[in-house]
Amino acid sequence: MRNGFLISPTRSALRRVHYSTLDDSNKNILSFVQRGQYSEALHLYSRRTCSNSHTSRFIFPSLVKGCTLLHDFRYGEVLHSSVIKLGFHSDPYIVNSLIRLYIKSGSLSRASKLFDNESSVVFLRDTALWNSIIDGYFKIGSLEEAMAHFSQMLLLNVKPDAYTLCILLGICKAFPNNLCGKDIHGFAMRNYCDDDSFVVTALIDMYCGYTRLADARNVFEKLQNKYYYVEVWNSMISGFCSNGLWIRGLELLIRAKRTGHYLGSASFASLLAASSQDEDMRIVSQLHCDVVKMGCENDPYVYTSLVTAYSECGYLEGARRIVCLDEHKEVEVWNATISAYVNQGYANDALDIYASMRHRDIMPDSFTYSSALIACSMTGSFSTGIMIHAELCKRFLEDGNIIQSALQAMYSKLGKTKEARNIFTEIQEKDVIAWGSMISGSLENLEFNGALILFQKMLLVDVEPDSNILANALNCCSNLGISLLGFSIHGFAIKAGSDLHAVTGNALIEFYSRCGQPEMARRSFSSVLLKNLAVWNSLMSCYSLNGMPDIALLLLPQILQDVSSLDCITITIALSSVSQMALLPAGKAIHGYYIRSQLPQELQVENSLLDMYIKSGFFKYAQLIFSRMPSRDVVTWNSMISGYGSHGECHKAMELFLEMKSSGYAPDSITFSSLISSCNHSGFIDEGIALFNSMKDHGIEPNMDHYLNMADLLCRGGHLREAFVLIQGMATSSTATPNSRIWMSLLSGSRVHRNADIGDMAAKRLIEMDSGNYAQVMNFYVEVGVREKAAELRGVMRKMGMKKLPGCSWIQVKDTVEVFFSGGFDGRISDSLHCLENCMKMTGDTGHEELVW
Repeated sequence: MRNGFLISPTRSALRRVHYSTLDDSNKNILSFVQRGQYSEALHLYSRRTCSNSHTSRFIFPSLVKGCTLLHDFRYGEVLHSSVIKLGFHSDPYIVNSLIRLYIKSGSLSRASKLFDNESSVVFLRDTALWNSIIDGYFKIGSLEEAMAHFSQMLLLNVKPDAYTLCILLGICKAFPNNLCGKDIHGFAMRNYCDDDSFVVTALIDMYCGYTRLADARNVFEKLQNKYYYVEVWNSMISGFCSNGLWIRGLELLIRAKRTGHYLGSASFASLLAASSQDEDMRIVSQLHCDVVKMGCENDPYVYTSLVTAYSECGYLEGARRIVCLDEHKEVEVWNATISAYVNQGYANDALDIYASMRHRDIMPDSFTYSSALIACSMTGSFSTGIMIHAELCKRFLEDGNIIQSALQAMYSKLGKTKEARNIFTEIQEKDVIAWGSMISGSLENLEFNGALILFQKMLLVDVEPDSNILANALNCCSNLGISLLGFSIHGFAIKAGSDLHAVTGNALIEFYSRCGQPEMARRSFSSVLLKNLAVWNSLMSCYSLNGMPDIALLLLPQILQDVSSLDCITITIALSSVSQMALLPAGKAIHGYYIRSQLPQELQVENSLLDMYIKSGFFKYAQLIFSRMPSRDVVTWNSMISGYGSHGECHKAMELFLEMKSSGYAPDSITFSSLISSCNHSGFIDEGIALFNSMKDHGIEPNMDHYLNMADLLCRGGHLREAFVLIQGMATSSTATPNSRIWMSLLSGSRVHRNADIGDMAAKRLIEMDSGNYAQVMNFYVEVGVREKAAELRGVMRKMGMKKLPGCSWIQVKDTVEVFFSGGFDGRISDSLHCLENCMKMTGDTGHEELVW
């Protein structure tokens, strides 16, 4: 009797005598098993079977254990047959080992059948057998069956031991909705088992899994002689760390040190992992010192945690020194270092460490190869990737699917779709990772149709897509403009619960943004449970791109309240929204936040600031920002050229264009569009024509914007015939065909210069294109004196119920935007104008005419 639990006397006697009854051959088999040489033990048994040698019943549990560890389940079945033939099928030891074999093979039905078939009283009172079957049900997630067997065990008066309780507490931890944990704790106390260190450890793990740290602490403090049980301390420290209270865990470590009791490596690993999340370099360094003092420096688990902790704190050099101090470090430490450099974006350094590892003849494992292949894809090192692939072809690794997925991802990211497809075809059991990698690679290589075909095939073979795959499929639908398929994927995501995840939610918002459905984007946003900054940015961008910049800006206070800070993408979207509304005060406020928050100086933000100040009419600030920019791109130069042009400084725009070319930047189509527009505003007809004719010298084909600006330029200068010829010549262009905008430009020019002939040709084209052009055409006919046609159009408009839309303007007053229309009346605007007029009279400002409205 131990702690109130029964130990069979028969079994104790068997333990004492069975070694003395073995012959030399049987002893050799047991010796192989004890040294972990299971293959040799099974081979020796096979030779004995062929020679019809006597086999002792005592070696079968060891042989079955060897089959279990080697995953040789077929040979385990052969051993089971031999057991039955030899009449050993009722031996509890053998039955227990067979049950564990079948559980490991995933055949719980056979394990349960074997357990139920043996109904002898001696057998049923064997606690180890009950433990095996309960543990088997637990491992497949069948909580009800496991608890039912435990209840049956108690009904048969079979005393559970500490291991039984540990299994049950593990079940309670894995199923937190189950409320049996307290009952098992009470059972342990009633049976005087609450002082067993293994049970106490399991209780602490369970309560920490429930986040009931006070209960876990009570169990820990009540244990007598707790300083003798290192595993209990490790469990309590790990529980604190896993629940974000690593400071409490550190206090326990200090308490143990003060009493002269030194804990094991598991405590250090937990504390290092937790403290690195807060990037507390000081604590990590102190723990490193303790690791050395405690003699844990050779523990690969601790050193792996140290490497990860230093990398999380941004001290990659410290992580590298740990590896380089001892060339005989385990492969896990090298893996952690390579992975740290990859995660921090230093892929070239990661490949250098991999090369150093190979130089020291340390054999990589699956994780090493995966990290190295990711580094190759990040750096574009195709040759290194091929060398790793060649090495993998010579080796056999158990995690074949992981390696093949990594190879496939590397080839996809390097644009080698044929090689990626070949690797994908070779994968025998394609899991969700393999499918996801292939779909992602097709998307990155702009093969949207191919990605959707793969997505369809994946569903046909009953592989459940994860959030990333659904997001990629939605991105393909967005790029191809396939709305119906996107709606279907949205429905699938709702059924699978994936719409609650940030990745899928983000893709849904972008999809509906491109479809022009901001309301559906908002609904998708509301479904996401944990909204990160990327999701907020997508919604803000959706409103900005769909003509709702005011709503986009209203999201900023909510974002700051939810995620506490903005990033450069948020700032860029906000500035773009400000530019659309020309709200200078709001733009200045966002600029101030950008400076105060000390965000990294990114080119996209600087370009957005330029655009905002130019469109808000504050060009001096734009010039100042441009002069102080450390780096520029074509977008920067285009913005400033456009800014000078829109502010009537065409000569400076031309000078900046020459400076741009001398700085080594090649102009693009937007550059010429901005320059021709500048010439248009300033009336520089010859310069504009020269620029238009020089576009092909720069390898740029004119598009609609260029033709529109040129037509407007010629019309403003009175060159209506040349403008008409230009528009007619667009028929031979492969990049643009005449639309209503360019004919409207010609009509407006004809109206200004009273050219009825050319204007009439433009008017006919506009009427053919769209009835929305009737009002402008009618006004043209009225002004050039063709009253009959004007009256005819007026009659057509009345029959169609068409009305002329009034002009609209807006002005920002403090925090609100006031909108008013031509022909309308707004009392607030009128009062403001009266107030302004009175102030001007009181100050003696007579340099202005009387205000009229």
